[in-house]
Amino acid sequence: MAEPLKSFFSAALVERLGQSVRRVYPSFEHAAFRRRASRGLDGLELMGRARHIADALGAHLPERYPEGIEILLASIGPEHARDELQGAGMGPFFYMPHLVYVAERGLDHFELSMRAQYELTKRFTAEFSIRSFLDRYPRETLPVLEGWTADPSPHVRRLASEGTRLRLPWGSRVGYLDDHPDEVVALLERLKDDPTPLVRRSVANNLNDLTKVHPGLALDTCARWLVRATPERRALVEHALRSAIKRGVPRALELVGYGGAPRVELASCRFEPRGVAIGGDVAVALTLRSTARRSQSLLVDLRVHFVKAVAGKGAKVFKVARVELAPDDEVTLSKRVSLRVHTTRAPRPGRHAVEVLVNGVAFDAGAFTVVASR
Repeated sequence: MAEPLKSFFSAALVERLGQSVRRVYPSFEHAAFRRRASRGLDGLELMGRARHIADALGAHLPERYPEGIEILLASIGPEHARDELQGAGMGPFFYMPHLVYVAERGLDHFELSMRAQYELTKRFTAEFSIRSFLDRYPRETLPVLEGWTADPSPHVRRLASEGTRLRLPWGSRVGYLDDHPDEVVALLERLKDDPTPLVRRSVANNLNDLTKVHPGLALDTCARWLVRATPERRALVEHALRSAIKRGVPRALELVGYGGAPRVELASCRFEPRGVAIGGDVAVALTLRSTARRSQSLLVDLRVHFVKAVAGKGAKVFKVARVELAPDDEVTLSKRVSLRVHTTRAPRPGRHAVEVLVNGVAFDAGAFTVVASR
């Protein structure tokens, strides 16, 4: 079994971080820092460990933040070697304590902290720390991010989008962004045709968040962007609409070409096995038959109602296929649903109802049963 992410913040990392600071600040009390940063570390989760190490840094760097952050910036290593983050593993997380230090101690030093985050985001990501400044200084921070949309570094450009997501995973809410989504869209407008996929994916994720909080604005933005869109921008919009499409929002389906009411019947749906143990998977095979006199463009998904730990069920939508179905024709599609334990979902025994979604319209497909693993 793979080690949990939190284990990256270990005594070994504390030692390496202390050595990096001592190289540029010889009077740094490395042994005392190591003891303080390591004490109680194993009992904390990922973010708690980063904060604990940042607190130890603050206790052993100069008391004045401007001096402390200059030392940290002098100690950092090279920028990301590539535009993409895939394949970098946990290595960039080394700089998470640095950014916690900025967020918690640098709020009274706006310009200096902006410069620090500019440098650090090219090595990890300042998407979490920047939110503290967006919350306290929205009118000062947003113009800085606007300027960064034209920066040569894709990691800096990405920060302008990722840091302003309305529902950033693990990130704190920023009331100003929720109340002024048009200012977020203005940043995204500058990045929608960015040459780097890393940045465009962030724009899509930001816009996907917007569909959940301000759906009208998000859908209007997507419609506008689809006019004379390049293939890259069209792909961005489709990715941005993924949650709305899974929810069956009619206008979202229409924007991606699947707005027509389907004229089909669910001829059959089979589960193999019909009873599956936790840790296994179930194969779903379904056949759709056309009842129309013309060809149809169909977006087919599967909605599984997972049994939850508390009373009730929680639905998850799985993509199946996009098909062109000729008149009086039929198509058989398949999807394998995992019942393995994931960090975001732990399957539980019980009856799992299944629906087939065709252009957002639900067809009852029956159910399979999950049993406890032996």
